[in-house]
Amino acid sequence: MRRITIVLAVFLFLPALSLGGQARGKSYTVEETLKALGAALSWDPFFDSGVLTLRGGRRLNFYAGEEGEAGPVLAGGGELLTTALPYIRGGTLFFPEAFVAAAGGALPSLPEFTSPPEEGARFRIAAIIIDPGHGGRDSGAVGNHTIKGKTLKSVEKDIVLAVSRKLQSLLQAAYPGKRILLTRTGDTYPSLEERVNTANAVSLGENEAIIYISIHANASLNKNARGYEVWYLTPEYRRSLIDREKYDGTEELIPVLNAMLEEEFTMESTRMARFILNRFTEGLGNRIPSRGLKAENWYVVRNARMPSVLVELGFVTNPEDAQLMADPAYLKKFSEALYKGIADFVAEFESSGGYIAR
Repeated sequence: MRRITIVLAVFLFLPALSLGGQARGKSYTVEETLKALGAALSWDPFFDSGVLTLRGGRRLNFYAGEEGEAGPVLAGGGELLTTALPYIRGGTLFFPEAFVAAAGGALPSLPEFTSPPEEGARFRIAAIIIDPGHGGRDSGAVGNHTIKGKTLKSVEKDIVLAVSRKLQSLLQAAYPGKRILLTRTGDTYPSLEERVNTANAVSLGENEAIIYISIHANASLNKNARGYEVWYLTPEYRRSLIDREKYDGTEELIPVLNAMLEEEFTMESTRMARFILNRFTEGLGNRIPSRGLKAENWYVVRNARMPSVLVELGFVTNPEDAQLMADPAYLKKFSEALYKGIADFVAEFESSGGYIAR
């Protein structure tokens, strides 16, 4: 899969225009297609997938295929169309004539969305799960240091709980209408399975979403290793996210829906990770380095059926990081940076209507 930084959707609204004489080998450029359909395009170059928003807010979800390839296009309301897929040639996206015709023909049958939607119909983050790693009998990583003649013991489970509690308070103050939940509130040890079960069991309404943030501190045999990092699920990893009971009798639709939801969750997780990393860089100054964004199939992020990230605050085995994480003022900075990164993601998610309509 190509490693391309995710770019948020750019919407172009252009007046409807006949395609007569505009065809290029029975395919059309993005601009020509949008003019013809009176549409807007939300394009994700990371996954080569997009959403066409047609008149009345009607939507078509599609993937780019090979030139000449036919495949599924998901229309609003769950209708599955099969037509020639858009394709990329020389770095440019093209729409086959058959796809444009299918999109135009499907327009009258697609459900219409009011714009702007009523408050109750807006897609929103309804719950935020904060997971302080380890706890109880599991201390997590431990670092022992002698600094200026004084002993400093740095314990992961205590550090991440302090940050998580402060983060919860900040989020509760900012979002009184959202559920801000901790997987542990004290020195207890919920198993990894219990942590993700807590998140997956949260009930959500029709237009509600949930996100998961797992907080940890790092360790290394190399005492010089230091810095913060933010992890998200490897894009190639695939989970079963779709409730098959909701799509009884439409078995062929489930793999398409599952793939779309998986890729949307990956996009959202990466965006959230990027926001958090940016706020760390901004809020923590130059006293602790950034180790960047990373991808891994951690248990909690691969089993949480929602956008999820794992944050490593610093290395308890490094004396400089350990000192920072022992300083209440600096732990407050960690918490505030986390809060701001999550708030950035929530604002973007909710203003966009949830990126791609589910």
